[in-house]
Amino acid sequence: MRYDVLSALILFAFVAGVTPGPNNMMLMASGVNFGFRRTLPHLLGVCLGFPAMVALVGFGLDAIFSHFPGFLVALRYVSVAYMLWLAYKIATAGPVRGTDSVRRPLGFFGAAAFQWVNPKGWVMAISALTTYTVMADYTGSAAIVVLVFLLLAFPSSGIWVVSGAAMRPILSDPARARPFNVMMAVLLLTSIVPVLFE
Repeated sequence: MRYDVLSALILFAFVAGVTPGPNNMMLMASGVNFGFRRTLPHLLGVCLGFPAMVALVGFGLDAIFSHFPGFLVALRYVSVAYMLWLAYKIATAGPVRGTDSVRRPLGFFGAAAFQWVNPKGWVMAISALTTYTVMADYTGSAAIVVLVFLLLAFPSSGIWVVSGAAMRPILSDPARARPFNVMMAVLLLTSIVPVLFE
């Protein structure tokens, strides 16, 4: 892969990964409600699950989707239903409690599986694979795309968890927590609107 193409890919992967989307909205809300340490499995599920999805799509699953386009339509409806459920859970979450052991954050496998119903993730994966791979060396260039996403996932998404965790002391007050949780739920739903209608 040429240096200029690699530079463009790195910029694309970072900007796409750090901008608001379902993953980052959920990570920030989890950072607020559970802190950095308890959100770490969720963060790792995103950081490893998304590159794994890019790899699977890049190395063959795209052929299955092209033969069965109805599957992608079904996936879109599943995605919307899951987003509505997540938005409800975030909006109805109570204030931050320092010793909250009843509620649990999304775990590693749940976060990794979420990538398959995340519409922004699909747009990012397909855009990167179609834009930055070259047919003369498709396997090598697709592997570079996967590696770039893998290396940039933690810093670009981790900042959302850190930001959320930093707000925990402020949001221990129920009067502040409820508006914040409702706002995060609305942002989560808003973040998927553009990609749902592309």
